[in-house]
Amino acid sequence: MHTKRRDFLKLTGLTGLGLLSQPFIGKANPGTPTASSDFPGSPNRQQTFNMSGYAAPKLAKVRIGFIGLGMRGPGAVYRMSHIEGVEIKGLCDIRPEKAEKVLAEIQPKGHQPTLYTGNAASWKEMCDRKDIDLIYICTPWQLHTPMAVYAMKAGKHAAVEVPAATTVDECWELVNTSEATKKHCMMLENCCYDFFELLTLNMARQGFFGDIIHGEGAYNHDLLDLNFSKDGYHDMWRLKENYRNGNLYPTHGLGPICQLMDINRGDKMEYLTSTSTNDFSMKAKAAELAGEDRFYQTFADKNFRGNMNTTTIRTSRGRTIMLQHDVSSPRPYSRIHLLSGTKAFAQKWPEPARIAIGHNWLSPEEFKKLEEQYTPEIVKKVGDMAKKVGGHGGMDFMMDWRLIDCLRNGLALDQDVYDAALWSVIGPLSERSVSNRSNSIDVPDFTAGSWKNNKPVELTLQGGGTTGVQN
Repeated sequence: MHTKRRDFLKLTGLTGLGLLSQPFIGKANPGTPTASSDFPGSPNRQQTFNMSGYAAPKLAKVRIGFIGLGMRGPGAVYRMSHIEGVEIKGLCDIRPEKAEKVLAEIQPKGHQPTLYTGNAASWKEMCDRKDIDLIYICTPWQLHTPMAVYAMKAGKHAAVEVPAATTVDECWELVNTSEATKKHCMMLENCCYDFFELLTLNMARQGFFGDIIHGEGAYNHDLLDLNFSKDGYHDMWRLKENYRNGNLYPTHGLGPICQLMDINRGDKMEYLTSTSTNDFSMKAKAAELAGEDRFYQTFADKNFRGNMNTTTIRTSRGRTIMLQHDVSSPRPYSRIHLLSGTKAFAQKWPEPARIAIGHNWLSPEEFKKLEEQYTPEIVKKVGDMAKKVGGHGGMDFMMDWRLIDCLRNGLALDQDVYDAALWSVIGPLSERSVSNRSNSIDVPDFTAGSWKNNKPVELTLQGGGTTGVQN
């Protein structure tokens, strides 16, 4: 497996381009711009085209090619096969058996995609096809940006799993390429489409919470065993990502809060500080496994990220965001999703989801009435089907349906390239802050100032609404 991955990177030329595993280099002074000359939002940078609110030409059908059919890819193909107006044209994975298995599952639905496999550069061949509109990327993190950039330059919209980028320079590359090509680059942040997150977004849009003061999000998920599983991730790539010390996976908790606060569309992040605990679990786990299996000896010699990372962000309008990330402690799953306003308060984790006006939580009956009043149109239209098809309780299907409906009806996407870059850049910025005694780090303005006039997302509206679903 290691040899295949090495050959894959060599054949595609990604390592030669310097796009993988780039170190985060910069000055140690708190709040001082670091990394590339374009970071953090050089005043000399000019926006070549504003992708926020951009509606690409309508597509009668959305023809899709999928790259990566490991853990996330097959589910995405399955969900898309239930959406009207979708043609699955290509399936790509370096492992032939992965592509063949997915092909067998969707052929009964009338899809006859071409398989791209075995050849480490075959994903480029698929991207270069003239009869594909959208490339859907579900590969290891370090391949997200190179593949999305190549797809956009080949004239395709790109939908990429989270995080969209792992370095500051990659974030800028996504932004610059999307603006230059006028192709969408949407990060597939599914948590923005969960039911309570959509409910609170609609409530915020209608002023229920008053002025938003503070938000919290997290990805706290005990993945210790999965991170060390030989079968869990190709070439142990997920485990290797944990050599980095920071909030490596910020977007699940951050995305919904940013939409609630209209970040990039009326407000922007100014700076962050980040702190990590020591590692109390991963190195010990590696040593334990190494005693049983020589395969793990390499990992026993490595240093891993701390168990818990806490990152705080201040916005231009004086609001704050708190993020947490812990994938190695024994604890219940939590994304927190907390919203504090001048009139009301909401929180989802720990379950059940609750809303308060003042000191006390609303009763279940009162909460039910709010749900009936504020459930957004997208949930009314496809919520039941989303739960039936599945994908994290239905939010994955809702995300895919909304993407296709926007592309078919010529609507602006709910998540644009500036969101993909901003939500992802928290990872490398948090690393920098952690390594410098939690000094504050400025956050880039990927919109080059257009955040002041960009309009809020219309996710709570029905949109085009012409795209149906199939059983």
